[in-house]
Amino acid sequence: MRTDTPQAIRLADYTPPAFLIDEVRLDFDLAPNTTRVKARLNVRRNGEHTGPLVLNGERLKPISVALDGRVLAEDERTIDAEFLTIPNVPDAFVLETEVEIDPENNKALEGLYMSGGRFCTQCEAEGFRKITWYPDRPDVLSRFTVRIVADKAFRHLLSNGNLLEAGDLPGDRHFAVWNDPFPKPAYLFALVGGELDVLEDKLVTMTGRTVDLRIFVDTGMAPRAAYAMDALKRSMKWDEEAFGREYDLDLFMIVAVRDFNFGAMENKGLNIFNSSLLLADPATATDLDYERIESVVAHEYFHNWTGDRITCRDWFQLCLKEGLTVFRDQSFSADMRGHAVQRIKDVKALRARQFPEDQGPLAHPVRPSSYMKIDNFYTATIYEKGAEVIRMLKTLIGAEAFRQGMDLYFERWDGHATTVEEFIRCFAEVSGRDLSDFFVWYEQAGTPKVSLAHSYDPAARTLTVELSQSTPPTPGQPDKRPLPVPVILGLLDGEGRTLAFERDGQAVDETLIVLDGASKTVTLTGVDAAPVVSALRGFSSPVTLRTDARAADRYVQLASDPDLFNRWESGQELARALIIARAQGGPDEVGEERFAEALGRALSDQASDPAFKALLLSLPSESDLALAIQPADPAAIHEAREALRTRLALHLTDDLKRLHIGLQELGEFSPDAASAGRRALRNAALDLMAANPRAEIGELADGHYRAAANMTDAIGGLSALMLVGGELYENALVDFFERWKSEPLVIDKWFALQARDPDESALGRVMGLTAHPAFDQKNPNRLRALVSTFANFNPARFHDPSGAGYRFLADQILAVDGFNPMTAARLVEPLGGWRRYKPELGALMKEQLARIAATDGLSKNVYELASKALAD
Repeated sequence: MRTDTPQAIRLADYTPPAFLIDEVRLDFDLAPNTTRVKARLNVRRNGEHTGPLVLNGERLKPISVALDGRVLAEDERTIDAEFLTIPNVPDAFVLETEVEIDPENNKALEGLYMSGGRFCTQCEAEGFRKITWYPDRPDVLSRFTVRIVADKAFRHLLSNGNLLEAGDLPGDRHFAVWNDPFPKPAYLFALVGGELDVLEDKLVTMTGRTVDLRIFVDTGMAPRAAYAMDALKRSMKWDEEAFGREYDLDLFMIVAVRDFNFGAMENKGLNIFNSSLLLADPATATDLDYERIESVVAHEYFHNWTGDRITCRDWFQLCLKEGLTVFRDQSFSADMRGHAVQRIKDVKALRARQFPEDQGPLAHPVRPSSYMKIDNFYTATIYEKGAEVIRMLKTLIGAEAFRQGMDLYFERWDGHATTVEEFIRCFAEVSGRDLSDFFVWYEQAGTPKVSLAHSYDPAARTLTVELSQSTPPTPGQPDKRPLPVPVILGLLDGEGRTLAFERDGQAVDETLIVLDGASKTVTLTGVDAAPVVSALRGFSSPVTLRTDARAADRYVQLASDPDLFNRWESGQELARALIIARAQGGPDEVGEERFAEALGRALSDQASDPAFKALLLSLPSESDLALAIQPADPAAIHEAREALRTRLALHLTDDLKRLHIGLQELGEFSPDAASAGRRALRNAALDLMAANPRAEIGELADGHYRAAANMTDAIGGLSALMLVGGELYENALVDFFERWKSEPLVIDKWFALQARDPDESALGRVMGLTAHPAFDQKNPNRLRALVSTFANFNPARFHDPSGAGYRFLADQILAVDGFNPMTAARLVEPLGGWRRYKPELGALMKEQLARIAATDGLSKNVYELASKALAD
């Protein structure tokens, strides 16, 4: 039984660092099991602070500690499992330390570790303390010079900044010296050493400087980094044009590693990426992979200014870099791939990840007030909701003022660690607006519920719109304040034509209403016909919206709304209502048929983008539906959703066949948005056809799979075969594995696809796959592909009435926690929503959480999430 309770760290307790470090000199002598790290720190007391020097350090074997050249005796310093403490130090001094670490046996993948026979680092959030003693906090910024020595077998020796010197040493060894001229916190430190191939290019910046670009990958993989290089160059140019930000070093490097807890890391000048988010070619990567590579390469590059040049004062301000940079990468992707389609995808991701978080025991504000392990707060709330808050800010003050506010922020805080308050203050200054109420979005957890009712007076030609809001209680925040909620609103007539109207005496066809209290009533004049209200256009706020719209209004929007997000959203609302009605025992078969007819008309619209049509064919996910039905019954939701899919497949048979045949790819593969959209629609059509019990879909899907000329179509065919099941599917699985067994990233897809299998045998299949020779629990990519995919994206089978799915997940969490707490903690969330499900399921989920929380030796990471999930 666990008896120790980790203590929370609180924002309210923040104090500035007692000591600052102006310069850091690190010397690494790399060896797999006995790496020596010498650190020379120029330290000075910060202001009037008194007391001892306390440095973080974990899993370090001490060799020596010297102060101003004098080696300290053991009674002059204290070393324990977490700190080096020196009681008596002057106001300014040089501290020199030497430690030994064991990268090869570092399976937590934090600090310095080995992956694929190479040295690499991951220091965010608190990994640098596993390399050397240091004040490992983001508000201590220093200039780093790094010397790396290793055997020549480790051919490339890389670190942050610019290369100063490199050369040979006796004993078949060599060295490299790197200097980063920009002050940075320790979490941005990076080092890589090993045999790698490199793809090189150059970029000329807006001021005419030439920057060398290098992407380092596994031997033989350089051609697969070509798309990432292209995305990097486009993102660098975009940041110059959209935000006026120019790259500042002579060299920008990216390294791909196989074992990585995150997707990628923005270390200054030396980004380190999970290979899955860097390597792509048509044979091995899907269109989704290409999109993610483009987005993540941009995201990590954009951190150069929003995260590196300007960083967080403390980890409570994590959204200041992550939410802001997600907003920037989403804006980039919208320019690259189409604003409407990108917005829909971003909102789908928000609803899939962040909305459940807001409705569960792990709900927290965009800026949390406390944590036990900061690793646990790399969440959808910090990232995706944080981006939505920035988007609302831009909506409220306008694009011009937003750009001015960003310019002021860059000018004022460059080279510093700062806070969300200071960020918002920049926009308040340039816009002249009081944004104090807006700041509640950062401090208050939960997804607001907004209601809209309208009434039309034909005689007066006026429309009255009544808006109200409420936010449900969340842990630690039972009482909620009203938030400023931007609602962009337009009107249509009964035929779907845009209706102009007047707001405050001005003729418009769209308006912004800010719901800045518990309720608000707005009267629009000059409305010539009874309108269909198109509200929350572009998803202008991260809220759940309930309106008095009739089904007939939704059909008008589905056919004609000029706001493509709301056109898609109307289809989602219609489908959601139909699935919920069936799940609750009252199927509306007439409504289902009408929806199928409307969808058929939408698919026939020659003016619509294929990527948009593909999104129209995708029904709300089972996890999304579970948020709308409480207590949720995953089995009933699955059956109801499949019933609607079957009706659509039957009704749209000819349309789907026409799309599948007409969109066959001819010519050379291109990853561009238009080509990807056509493939998306063709595969979506095949996916829906797989729900047709009357068609010989097995042979069609098998033919699609066998004829695939790219990985997108191969996975599309294999996914359709999975939905059909049977011998053709099993044969295709064997064929796929044999074809790609030497490609780890492709085999991840093989595991993930089986984890999504809706067949009743799925749990047994997944459990069996953990014993497969290709399954490696210590590789985060492989673990996520199988275990996380099953728990998060196969609700009907994860929520098996026996509770076996919950036991399986708990077993995996406890096993992985022994060597990689960060990855283990990220598996806890699927159990955390136990209150939302049927009592008999919730009790079984809670039982496994209690088992996890009571385990001896549990990490702080897992304990924090499990205990919060259990708390009343």
